[in-house]
Amino acid sequence: MSSHDPHTPGADALRATDVAVVGGGVIGLTAALALLQAGRSVQVLEANTLGSGSSHGNCGTITPSHATPLAAPGVIALALRWMLTPDAPLYVHPRLDPRLWGWLLRFALRCNARDWRSSALAKSALLNDSRERLQQWVADYGLECEFAQTGVDYIFRDERAFAAGQIELDLLRELGVRVEVVDGRTYEARDSAFKPGLAGAICFEHDAVLRPDRYVDALAKAVRGRGGVIVEHCRVQGLDRDGDACRLRSSQGELRAKDVVLALGAWSPQLSDAIGLPSLKRAIQPGKGYSITYDRPAQVPRRPVVLRERKVCVTAWDSGYRLGSTMEFSGYDDSLNPRRLAALERGAAEYLHAPVGPVERERWYGWRPMSSDDIPLIGRVPGRDGLWLSTGHGMMGVSMSVGSGQLLADLMLDRAPAIDPQPYRPERFA
Repeated sequence: MSSHDPHTPGADALRATDVAVVGGGVIGLTAALALLQAGRSVQVLEANTLGSGSSHGNCGTITPSHATPLAAPGVIALALRWMLTPDAPLYVHPRLDPRLWGWLLRFALRCNARDWRSSALAKSALLNDSRERLQQWVADYGLECEFAQTGVDYIFRDERAFAAGQIELDLLRELGVRVEVVDGRTYEARDSAFKPGLAGAICFEHDAVLRPDRYVDALAKAVRGRGGVIVEHCRVQGLDRDGDACRLRSSQGELRAKDVVLALGAWSPQLSDAIGLPSLKRAIQPGKGYSITYDRPAQVPRRPVVLRERKVCVTAWDSGYRLGSTMEFSGYDDSLNPRRLAALERGAAEYLHAPVGPVERERWYGWRPMSSDDIPLIGRVPGRDGLWLSTGHGMMGVSMSVGSGQLLADLMLDRAPAIDPQPYRPERFA
């Protein structure tokens, strides 16, 4: 947004407020909207422009089916093998970074069946709650974001990968996820966008899709429509307790707020000392993802799909077409890696007759906030009255956004939440 936009207040907007939400991605905006709906007054402070982090360029799938965590048995061995393959779907950039290696060690210790299951249970509760709320919010708030109840499919070309992909299905069914397993020939008959030779597909009927950048815009419109104030280009530089309020120092001046919500995504560790939770530096690593957006090709898959062997997500909206995914642990490296972008196109070409669109519109990367147990941190900062956290959503920020916003609002208002808040408590990293 330009500085002349009437919705972009300047420094004079930074006056005392009931709640200050730091971070203008989907996690911050859903928290703001839930709090406004409960009668609190809210200002959202965004360091850049709304949705400029990982909210913007992801594939927009809403996936209770993605409840199982990245930290699964066998993942560490796979990641170590892939360290010499810079375009691998999961890539750890080999470098001397004690914080990263400490995070990887804690992550590795959870790559066992018991922790895998406990993380899946926690993720599933939030994903399922958020899926139902999102549909209701789209209707109640008139969110124009190309939301559609499409389902999402996993597609396989290799028989062994197809068999391995079914190992987690009993747990997903236990978690209430509806699953259909389809052989390759049957799926090819359903969808002519795919080249012949599929091994099979796993179909999740209850998953959905939206366009993330339009979702951000729609949430911001709803926040403003209910009296919320959004201040862009406002970087928070520090905060401390001042009597019964918090005092925030920012690039646009000082602001007093009764409560402060930190929804900073992958940037959360950078404020960890200021909020008195230095363990955030150990708890969260930025996981870099990439996407390429095109005009829509003439032939696209009927539903959003994940090309499983290549870990490429393919989403087609009326307004466009996107290839995305990959997970790269390279710190806050801000380069667009052409090799990893090319891997998206190359992977799609193995499966699809029309893997790319006629016009390329955007090449993008974003950092996902990856917690070492793959569970978000939602709740009060330990020992800090009036300071709240909602971060660590990993690859599930859009999918978990509405449920996270409502859970945080319920905790702040001392109301009984719809789901058990215990698994998400920041204290587990204190």
